[in-house]
Amino acid sequence: MTHRPVLLQEVLAGLAPEPGEIFLDATINRGGHARAIAERLGPRGRLIGLDRDREALAEAAVTLATGPSSVKLVESNFADLATVLDQLGGPRIDLALFDLGFSSEQMDESRRGFSFRRDEPLYMTFGAPAALAPGALTAAAIVNTWPEAALVKIFREYGEEKFAGPIARAIVAARGREHLVGTGQLVKVIESAVPAGYRHRRLHFATKTFQALRIAVNDELGSLERALPAVWSRLALGGRLGVISFHSLEARLVKNFFRNLVKEGQGELVTPRAVKPSPAEVKRNPRARSAQLRIIKKIS
Repeated sequence: MTHRPVLLQEVLAGLAPEPGEIFLDATINRGGHARAIAERLGPRGRLIGLDRDREALAEAAVTLATGPSSVKLVESNFADLATVLDQLGGPRIDLALFDLGFSSEQMDESRRGFSFRRDEPLYMTFGAPAALAPGALTAAAIVNTWPEAALVKIFREYGEEKFAGPIARAIVAARGREHLVGTGQLVKVIESAVPAGYRHRRLHFATKTFQALRIAVNDELGSLERALPAVWSRLALGGRLGVISFHSLEARLVKNFFRNLVKEGQGELVTPRAVKPSPAEVKRNPRARSAQLRIIKKIS
């Protein structure tokens, strides 16, 4: 499957990479955005790419192998980017990008339980299951051991699921009968807990529950909350930070972070409003439909 970087032309226009700059791609995935930006950085440019998924990093290495810039790829959570940059000599970053999207490859090909359209083990970890530390959190651990109240909380807060209560109750009842180990089991439990009308909407009835579990397993919001101030502190004066978010929780967090920087006189919005994909891009790549790009420039 060909990876399609979302809002690519808008990212290039907003970040405006120049020859010789240092670019941090905090979520490099298969390297789609990074490759296009590297072409602008040229042979004097430097590209640092992070990702928690070593399979994605391996593919990014292939994508970037023939590019003009110096490339350093690191398997890391972007929440730890300050440590990574220190290990690389503490460079000041001219440009940074966070594409918080969940790639089609991860959804369709990872076999980690992200997709509700096939029966897979309930991992939902960005890192490969084989690389997990003993006792690492997985979706199976959450649905089989967390109290009902905790399940309701994450389904409601991370998934914005209006049937969080019934779904949590159904999960607790189901796990009393058998251990929940696969996505197929979980989908059937969710289906049993929601009204018939909810099961026949355009948005799949399991989407929000799966989103909530994925966010909880990977501490996505906590990682972003730690990473944004960390990257801002490493950004050079005049540098630009771009974030592509895909759901309201991320978007709100990024919007508030940028707003506070502007209020404090540290930043200037390059995108006064969130930039969204064109109808043509959404037609080519339906998973881009919820993407929102925000870019800010460091002015003090």
